Amino acid sequence: MNENTRPSEAVTALDRLVGTWAVTGGAEGTVRYEWMEGGFFLLQHVELTQFGEPVTGMEVIGNPHPFGEPVGSDVVSRFYDSRGNTLDYVYELVGDTLTIWGGVRGGPAYFTGEFSADGSTVTGAWVYPGGGGYDSTMTRI
Repeated sequence: MNENTRPSEAVTALDRLVGTWAVTGGAEGTVRYEWMEGGFFLLQHVELTQFGEPVTGMEVIGNPHPFGEPVGSDVVSRFYDSRGNTLDYVYELVGDTLTIWGGVRGGPAYFTGEFSADGSTVTGAWVYPGGGGYDSTMTRI
């Protein structure tokens, strides 16, 4: 049983993502965020095309709480896609800046985006090691 009675502030801050978004840039399509019952985990449903290939999957985002251990402070996720891949990320929302690292906090692959004043867009870019990456914009629909 979870000894926490409420989700962490770092997790609840991601409430700004709840809803359906059109994604444009290096990946195109839609993503939808919703809370799992209890509010400890945010679920993302992904239907994108990236580099000409479909990317369909689901991501579970929240604080880790392994059996018998204390709740972790980072907001982590695991993404599961229709091709059998699992990808891990770390989320951080500070003010209007959303950062998502691939793998671990501070890793060389990451997204940084800014929420617009009205919260209807997130504009940013993915950065990959060796100079790769792409611009990405999410627009609430």
